[in-house]
Amino acid sequence: MDLSETYRSMAKKYFPKAMIVADRFHVVRLVNHHFLKVWSQLDNVGRKNRGLMYLMRMHEWSKMKEKSRNNLNRYLQENPALKAVYDFKQKLMKLVLTRVYGKRLAREEIPKFLDAIRALKTSNFGNLETLGNTLDEWKEEIVRMWRFSKTNSITEGLHRRMDEIQNRAYGMHNFNNYRIRVKAYCS
Repeated sequence: MDLSETYRSMAKKYFPKAMIVADRFHVVRLVNHHFLKVWSQLDNVGRKNRGLMYLMRMHEWSKMKEKSRNNLNRYLQENPALKAVYDFKQKLMKLVLTRVYGKRLAREEIPKFLDAIRALKTSNFGNLETLGNTLDEWKEEIVRMWRFSKTNSITEGLHRRMDEIQNRAYGMHNFNNYRIRVKAYCS
């Protein structure tokens, strides 16, 4: 599930034995969101550069043109504080995107994850502290995410299609008509 306390409390209430697993997409999106906020604090002008934003959001292990990689490295060398935050974000992303196939391998990654949370919570940036607190509240669900590769992408896709139906019709006033359209469009 996405990182919503409301959903988690409902799941715990109605499915007490269910194991809640965080959705990888939402965790990555959360990390990127807070990183971009810190970037705005450190260099508001550079943050508005769309080309730089694209490069900063990419993972360092992704394929990147040599010219683009050089531009990113030059920009980070000119902004050492931002480079430290960027390097930390890359390490955190590697942890978040980890996939393991056993409890033992997951246990080996947990200390690194807890250290990252501690570092976020003790940083001098409010957005990183908020991110650290959120990851701390959801640490069990995120660690489960490493072992279980299921996502809620199908549900998210159906929800997006249902929103499209409502937007096209400027709202639906009859639930039965809406239900029929959802069945026809989503099946």
